[in-house]
Amino acid sequence: MTSLFDQYEQDSQRFVSSVKEKNLVVNYPQSGEKPVFQKNRINFEFSALISHLAICNEYLVYVTSNNVLHRIDLKTQSKQPEIELNRVVPGVKLTGLFLNPTADHLLIGFSTELLYLNKKFSKPKPTSKLRGHEITAVGWNLSIEQFGDSTTKPILLGTSRGIIFEVEISADEGLFTSSIESYCKQVFDLGKGTPHAITGLQYCRVGRSDRYFVIATTVDRLFKFFGNNSGPDERPLLQHLFNKYLGLPEGFQEIPSSLDYSCLQIYTAPGKTTPSSLGWLTETGIYYAQIDPTNDDLLLSGTKMFSFPDADPPTAFLMTDFHILLLYPYYISVLSSLTEQLVFTDYYNEMHGRLLNIIRDPVKGTIWVYAEKAVFRYRVNNEERDVWQIFANKGDYKMAKYFCRDNLENLDKVLIMQAEHYFKKKQYKESALCYADTQAPFEKVALEFLKCDDAPQNMIEEALKAFLKEKVKKVRGEDQAQMTMLVLWLLELILRQLSDLRIRGLQNEDQYILVQAELDEFITDNHIMKCIRSNKRVVYDLMASHGDESNMVKLAKLTEDYKKVIEYFIHKGDYLQALDTLKEQSNADLWYMFAPEIIDAETKAMLSAIRCLIRPLDPCKLLPALVSAENSQPEEVIRYLEYCTNDLNCQEQAVHNLFLTLLAQYKPDKLMIYLSIQGEEKSMVNYDIRYAFRVCKQYDRREACVKLSSMLGLWESAVELALSVSVQLAVQTVCQLQSSRKLWLKIAQHVVKEKNNISQAMQFFSQSDLKIEDILPFFPDFVTIDHFKDAICSSLQEYNQHIQDLKEEMEDATKSAEVIRNEIQTFRSKYSVIMSTDLCCICDIQLLLRPFYSFPCGHRFHSDCLMTEIMQLLPEKKKNVLGFLKKHLESNLTENEKEKTRLEIDSILAHQCLFCGDLMIELIDKPFISEEDYERIKKEWE
Repeated sequence: MTSLFDQYEQDSQRFVSSVKEKNLVVNYPQSGEKPVFQKNRINFEFSALISHLAICNEYLVYVTSNNVLHRIDLKTQSKQPEIELNRVVPGVKLTGLFLNPTADHLLIGFSTELLYLNKKFSKPKPTSKLRGHEITAVGWNLSIEQFGDSTTKPILLGTSRGIIFEVEISADEGLFTSSIESYCKQVFDLGKGTPHAITGLQYCRVGRSDRYFVIATTVDRLFKFFGNNSGPDERPLLQHLFNKYLGLPEGFQEIPSSLDYSCLQIYTAPGKTTPSSLGWLTETGIYYAQIDPTNDDLLLSGTKMFSFPDADPPTAFLMTDFHILLLYPYYISVLSSLTEQLVFTDYYNEMHGRLLNIIRDPVKGTIWVYAEKAVFRYRVNNEERDVWQIFANKGDYKMAKYFCRDNLENLDKVLIMQAEHYFKKKQYKESALCYADTQAPFEKVALEFLKCDDAPQNMIEEALKAFLKEKVKKVRGEDQAQMTMLVLWLLELILRQLSDLRIRGLQNEDQYILVQAELDEFITDNHIMKCIRSNKRVVYDLMASHGDESNMVKLAKLTEDYKKVIEYFIHKGDYLQALDTLKEQSNADLWYMFAPEIIDAETKAMLSAIRCLIRPLDPCKLLPALVSAENSQPEEVIRYLEYCTNDLNCQEQAVHNLFLTLLAQYKPDKLMIYLSIQGEEKSMVNYDIRYAFRVCKQYDRREACVKLSSMLGLWESAVELALSVSVQLAVQTVCQLQSSRKLWLKIAQHVVKEKNNISQAMQFFSQSDLKIEDILPFFPDFVTIDHFKDAICSSLQEYNQHIQDLKEEMEDATKSAEVIRNEIQTFRSKYSVIMSTDLCCICDIQLLLRPFYSFPCGHRFHSDCLMTEIMQLLPEKKKNVLGFLKKHLESNLTENEKEKTRLEIDSILAHQCLFCGDLMIELIDKPFISEEDYERIKKEWE
């Protein structure tokens, strides 16, 4: 919350600013935007006027007009005890406070004395070796790691007489010395014996090397020293550096001045250890230079002079990244170090007293201004926010883009300015690349290039291509429409260039090769290829409109649109090229799709390629193409079908039917081989037997028809067809039947009547099962008995032998019947002895206690035990019969009926032994434990 005092101060500043001189410009921030330099007053209470103040690492030290020193740790808001300097150095004028960057060491300068105060001390200690010198400047090593809380490490001290001392002060006093200086050595004299008060002194190590540079200023001169140190452990550290300048003529930058003061400021960028620039306050202005430690000769580069906005020079100044703050007694003016223009003026109320100095905390980077009665702190808010605009206006677009890298809106403005700059300079390609990175409307940029008449057409097209390519890279995945438009436009431009070059006959020139390479690179990009795949038809049409068939084929291959490639070659009539493309594909659908056209034109090559495929094609899907080619090159089709049936073991009926048809028509010699391989079993052959019969009959393949008729069971027809071929074939056909008397008679009739060959008929008679009397009716009447004498004699011998065999069989049957009658008679007189100790084989109880059964094998069972056991083993039907008889026996029956029932029960029970009979043998695969009892018995055993 703003205090009443602060509000009064702000109102006073506005009033003062309105009545000050008109050439002092006040720059207030825009609405809602904080000012770059925002001032806050520190609420300290001062007992007297402030005379000197120093701050480092948020540690504040100030001295009031009554020579009382105050120390405040701003981090902890704690104060250390006050120190009255008059008690230490009475009656001597205070000339300066020098606080090192870590705030561990404080040097208090007087006109003839120098006091040292450590942060841990409660009172300062005088130096003994510097007594009599007025210290006007201190050069602390800007590398913070060089400091410690107990020693200052080597530092440089400049005096009012121009002498530079190197000294190291220790907070720990030694045992044998009372001096706090570890050493103190004069290393250089700027005036060469003539007093020149040193107003500024800085030294710094270059990185982590052993090289150092020193900057020193007087009222009107700036000195620079550069070189190696004496050694990391040598003291003085910089003696060697200064020694090389002792014998040289004086080298310095001189700017005449009538002022009795000057000011040196070294600027180090945040996070850096080596200073980047320096400023030197002179009567003429602020001398500014870049520090370049890599240049031994110059060290300072890019020098320039900033003029003061007022006629009078400021009393002090401070440098920031992009501004120079000039301190006047009652206001601060801020210059832009980039434009050298006044950008801001901040007025102070005179009630605070005169402004004394402006300083910066080298560690925290905060800016402090102190007056006689107040202390102020400036907060720097986004100092670089307008820097981009300055660089852009200067034409330094690289720096402008660097300083607006986090602000996309400003970056876009810079890029547009850069693009317009290139366009005006007719650097169209560079302009297009810049435009591509902006948010400028695509249509506006494209029209700007298309309307340009100041350049050759090819130059404009190259710029458009560059613009479109960059835009393609930035298109998001979901902007398919924009992506399609850009890609097609780019393709149109490139294809047009290629077309123009072809028309001019420059296909073999470097220019055509470069454009073709550009197209190849473009269409092989994954991002582009995805778009092309989605718009293949449009892209093909675009290429066709330019007559660019080679690129169309190349694109089709890249997109794996081999259908388009093959269609192109077929349309062109180059079937072998189409086949070569097809050979590279593993997609069977493409083979099926183009097989009819290629087989019709290049039958042999196509079918050879199909046979060489690793994954065979389905012959059924190729049948239309094979049928169309059977008239032109049937041998190749037959060869392929042989491959399908033999190597692929194809069992499709349609394929085998076509194969059989072609064999019947063109290769009859292979037809019977094929039929033999297929076999005689109708269910096992792969062709349609009836269809095969019709085809073989159509092409008069009689031997095949005989075989097929036999398989169909048409034996009479088969024999008739076989007789038309040869008698031997007919005989072979009949031999396939076991009972074939009728067919044999047909063959015999054919041999006798048709052939009229008696001797052949008699030979045939010897092969068949017919008798001589069966074939006699077929012979003509003029045939004499002599032709059949041998056959008749042979037949009579066979009949006589058959009669003898029958007699022997009758005798054997009579003997067997006699043996059986003797065994039956013996069995009737057979008996078994039952002892009183014999037990039932089922229940192990004495057998004679109940009715029982005794079997010849020796097993004996109680009748009820046997019935119980056998009931479990009998088939279901017999089991029901036995159960019924048992119940029937228990009913009221006559003796005869009971006896009859017992006999029926005996016929079942006594039919065979329970242990030795067929029932037990049939139960060999039955488990000992039934499924119902298995789980119960299993648990009992567990």
